Amino acid sequence: MADKGLKHDSVGLFGGTLLGISSVAPAYVLTATVGILALAVGEKTPVVIIAGFLPMFFAAYAYREFNKVMPDSGTSFTWTSKAFGPYIGWIGGWTAVIATVIVLSNLAGVAVQFLYQFIGAIVQSETISDLWTVKAVNVVTCLAFLAVATWVAYRGIDATERVQIILVSFQMIMLLIFAVFAIAKHETTGTGTDFSWSWFSPSGLTLSAFILGLSGSIFGFWGWDTALTVNEESKDSDTTPGKAALLCVLSILATYLIVTIAMQMYAGMGTTGLGLKNEDVSDNVFGNLAEPILGFPLSLGLYLAVLASSAASLITTFLPTSRTLLAMAAYGAMPKRFAHIHPKYKSPSTATFAAGIGAAIFYTVMTILSEKVLTDTILSLGIMICFYYGLVAFGCIWFFRKMLFENTFNIVFKFVFPLLGGLGLFWVLIITLRDSADPEYGSGASVFGIGLVLVLGLGLILIGIVFMLIMRARQPAFFRNETLKHEAAHNMKQHEHLDF
Repeated sequence: MADKGLKHDSVGLFGGTLLGISSVAPAYVLTATVGILALAVGEKTPVVIIAGFLPMFFAAYAYREFNKVMPDSGTSFTWTSKAFGPYIGWIGGWTAVIATVIVLSNLAGVAVQFLYQFIGAIVQSETISDLWTVKAVNVVTCLAFLAVATWVAYRGIDATERVQIILVSFQMIMLLIFAVFAIAKHETTGTGTDFSWSWFSPSGLTLSAFILGLSGSIFGFWGWDTALTVNEESKDSDTTPGKAALLCVLSILATYLIVTIAMQMYAGMGTTGLGLKNEDVSDNVFGNLAEPILGFPLSLGLYLAVLASSAASLITTFLPTSRTLLAMAAYGAMPKRFAHIHPKYKSPSTATFAAGIGAAIFYTVMTILSEKVLTDTILSLGIMICFYYGLVAFGCIWFFRKMLFENTFNIVFKFVFPLLGGLGLFWVLIITLRDSADPEYGSGASVFGIGLVLVLGLGLILIGIVFMLIMRARQPAFFRNETLKHEAAHNMKQHEHLDF
């Protein structure tokens, strides 16, 4: 594997787990997706969260097994190229880059929303609280957030990790406080409900509703692979990133279940008042529930937590974007300028700036096209996430195919778990592609009568094929297997111990 000039031995197990949690952004995800899940599956939200966790958890083992033998910052791009060849690998890398660029814009949008709500709450001005709804103000502020995040990511992995310790710790503490208050007050709301084990049963859900909710749930776990994207910068790069990814996924599951159950108990699933199915509430769950549950001024802490969550994830999401671009450039799959490393900060500076500019352009365009930017981008991201995570899961099975049945460890972690993860992700992908052609899937926005969710999710993947053909004409060496050889695992070092 190519040494790309990144700073080695900088990230430990705690740091890697922290970067993964930061990239997932639990406070941001909860306020952005709980409303979507509530409208789709109602009180069954907890079981759908678990259903979204399972394929991600199983796919994480595919990432872990690949990382043991190829700790490369290109992750999904590098590994699928090694397993399936340059063309599938290139599309997998493109999808990962595009998905992270899109979510960068999404994160900045949420940060804008809660910034103005926080300021408005302090000065008791609804006019200021609603400034984020003014498109010109929204876009300009969003671009400012992206500029600051780009600068922090440009400063390198050490600066990024230090910032995350504060931002992640604060948001996790505030989420726990919010959950405790919500459960304690649930009997006083009039709309609240007692906890029920039926919330963990899928019975009564239609397949379309389940898949719609599952797409949002899968998005909610996306980002843990950031712990693996910094593998070249990690201590014990062949084992530490895999452990960090698994710890991240499990921590996020516990957080989501605790907070979601607390919200259901407090607000209920009504369509009026504070009910989670009230569209005025579902668009911004924490924005509407913070003050009733926490009161003033503690509610300001939750606004800050979501703002911190968005800002933290905005910074760390530059890591997988820039490092995937870096790897693609290092192996000749992207223009060589993306392989430039800053001599002082040891960061992929050109790739980082490219990601920031791409996110700025995407957010500006989406704000003009869609009235519900968050809903449409989250659902379209579900398509991309399922596609490239699923490729890695199946790639693991194919790459290690000659050693799958040598022992129990290999059967479970190189075959069964990746197979379950890949099948689950591709099943969601196929049904989402079918359903999202309808403009009613999402915000109702469409392009030539086709749902905007499908246009974004599938269209941007297909656009990648055009760019791939351009790159093949300009830099054919990668596509001839001369820079990153396509091969199956033969005599690679096998790790027969259980890391987690």
